[in-house]
Amino acid sequence: MTDLQTLCHDVCTLSKQVGSFIRIERSKFSTERIEVKGKNDFVSYVDKTSEMQLVEGLSKLLPGSGFIAEEGTSSHSDETYKWIIDPLDGTTNFIHGIPCYSISIGLMRENQLVMGVIYEINLDECFYAWEGSKAYLNGKEINVSKAPALADSLIATGFPYYDYSKIDEYLEVFKYFMKNTHGLRRLGSAATDLAYVACGRFEGFYEYSLQPWDVAAGAFLVQQAGGKVTDFKGGNNYIFGKEIVAGNDLCFAEFLNAVNLHLK
Repeated sequence: MTDLQTLCHDVCTLSKQVGSFIRIERSKFSTERIEVKGKNDFVSYVDKTSEMQLVEGLSKLLPGSGFIAEEGTSSHSDETYKWIIDPLDGTTNFIHGIPCYSISIGLMRENQLVMGVIYEINLDECFYAWEGSKAYLNGKEINVSKAPALADSLIATGFPYYDYSKIDEYLEVFKYFMKNTHGLRRLGSAATDLAYVACGRFEGFYEYSLQPWDVAAGAFLVQQAGGKVTDFKGGNNYIFGKEIVAGNDLCFAEFLNAVNLHLK
């Protein structure tokens, strides 16, 4: 039986090591070394090298595990354990020299998430949890906020940057939250948004057109911190379904209803 607690702490150490590489490369990064994968979808040697370092390190920590990774360094098939990793969540922020950006590492056993680690590089903040544990930030237990209603909430989201199929509906829910909450924030890193929900900085987060590596670790952290996570319909297809709503338990129903009203 895999010792998830020890493994999680080892993954935190690895994420900090790779984060140090990213931090050093940012200090000398040139925009001439950017590749374009698609509309507003960028990648650099930093993303690719970071992913290779993570895959190598995680393979040593858990031999025989598979990978679902953004830059395709390694593929997955029918392994019992699969790592779901984003080596640099917030690449656009990174190439422009704007915090925040992070490393996101989730672990699935069969089809169940059992670990989440998010390392936000700029503030040196490592969020982590494993199956059966509380959620932690740099060694201290964290919990979702206790705000009882949307009127008391700060909401995070992400702007569509290539899939504009729901742009009108998105703007409607955006308008609703502008009028009925403390406000909205768009940090540019879904993983960090979810980590901030887990530690109570945000009351909720929603977005569509996200990939598994954007949300796996963060969704697990929110749940271990006492929050709730669903897709837009209130179901469980938020890892591979490309839509997610995450929030504290007290105002989640109100939050989900507001999202679902416009983004069906």
